[in-house]
Amino acid sequence: MSFNPDELVLPRPGGAVGSPKSPISGPSEEAFTKTFGALLPPAKFLNTATGKAAYYELLPSSPSDDTNAPHRVLLIHGVQTPALGMLPLARELQTSFPSAHLVLVDLWGHGLSDTPIVPHEAGLFHQLLDDVLGHLEWPSAHLVGYSFGGSLTSGYVASRPSRVQSFTLVAPAGLLRFADFSAEEQDYLRGGDEAAARHWVVEWLEGGELIVPADWEKRVEKGEIVAEAVREWQMREHSGHTASVVAIVRDGGVMDKHSEFTKAAGTSVPVLAILGELDS
Repeated sequence: MSFNPDELVLPRPGGAVGSPKSPISGPSEEAFTKTFGALLPPAKFLNTATGKAAYYELLPSSPSDDTNAPHRVLLIHGVQTPALGMLPLARELQTSFPSAHLVLVDLWGHGLSDTPIVPHEAGLFHQLLDDVLGHLEWPSAHLVGYSFGGSLTSGYVASRPSRVQSFTLVAPAGLLRFADFSAEEQDYLRGGDEAAARHWVVEWLEGGELIVPADWEKRVEKGEIVAEAVREWQMREHSGHTASVVAIVRDGGVMDKHSEFTKAAGTSVPVLAILGELDS
């Protein structure tokens, strides 16, 4: 029987534990660059006990004697767009801090990283951050998390403050409340009609139907990142992507994480939160 990614439902926390299954492989780097060009640095891959993850390095362009400048920065993307979505911010940081070593990682089910056939709880992604930092031989780093990456970052700081030099949250997820969703939406989050749930999750995240701009190819040729095109590509080319997205929305920490934000804020780790485009 052939595999149908539209029918893939990932395990839920507390569910029956079956025999281990191999992860769903992410797309090839060649497939990505064929569509979007070499916007990112060449991918590097990390093999973990859970699966293979991709990451990208922006190396320091000049040395620095400034002890206050950040030297190791890990950028963590949101629930839809992969590491590429953080590249503009990384480039700005690289300009401001040319001595910094910046790393972007494709979270599970995104970009070129695998989709593990396990519950997509926050701890799964915290372990990935552990694995990346360990692989880089970074005892600690500055973390920058956007959206879902912000929720992951706050949880990581709360549980591993010694590994974080500072953390910046950009429009972090995690503060929505399950109780604020309608009864129908709560049913999608609990599970049941999986086809309807997938459709609802994608539209909820997009704020409507995903529409890729007609001129996206011309814009990509100019070096622009067209997020809608990247998201559509993942849904089409990564057999585990949409299932990972649904699982993250359900179990990854997109809602009701207030206590972890409070705990992270209570550490001695410096923090900056940016909640909107007009924040100063």
